[in-house]
Amino acid sequence: MKRLSFLAAMGICMLALTACSGQTKSENETVTVKNNSEEQSLTTEENVTVESVQEDENEKEVSTEMFNVSDVETIELTSKDLHDGVWDTVITNTNAGSNVSPQLSWEEVEGADSYVIYMVDNSANSWLHWISKDVKETELEQGWADTKEYKGPYPPDGTHEYEIYVIALKNPVSELYGTFDKGNMTFEKNKYNCDITDDGESGNILAVGTLTGTYTAGE
Repeated sequence: MKRLSFLAAMGICMLALTACSGQTKSENETVTVKNNSEEQSLTTEENVTVESVQEDENEKEVSTEMFNVSDVETIELTSKDLHDGVWDTVITNTNAGSNVSPQLSWEEVEGADSYVIYMVDNSANSWLHWISKDVKETELEQGWADTKEYKGPYPPDGTHEYEIYVIALKNPVSELYGTFDKGNMTFEKNKYNCDITDDGESGNILAVGTLTGTYTAGE
């Protein structure tokens, strides 16, 4: 009887050990599968994000490469607020200035529906001081642009170069590239994106003109 009781006890222990071992393995497998799933999901998400950024950048580069400024007419720009290559203080957003957009003039471009205007600080990561679209006039008086479209130069120090672009378009576009009163690191690549219409057609730019001057902080 003792021998049978001993064997029975041993059998019960073996069954218990097997059950415990099976349970641990099952839990481990579950954790492993879960971790693998999370890792796989994260990896996929990261890949999608990277690919999306790359595709967006490529699209911008393509749209820029489709336009060559030398293939269109040149607009001759003049301003009464530019003297010997220096912008008058009145156009600046400083204590000495009045924060008014500079006077601009140019000849009408044949076939142009409207014009786009940019003013960019070439010395400060393409900081955009002026963005206007659907401009119909070719004679803009000093202070023509409102404060939602124009904020005059206010360099923190040194001499900065400010360049105005006037772009003649066959058709208006709903959106312009760039963020007003902010630095725009990719402005140089994307400043002519309005050559693409809202319908995705290229060849929208008829002519481009630029006018450049400097302003020195404290003047």
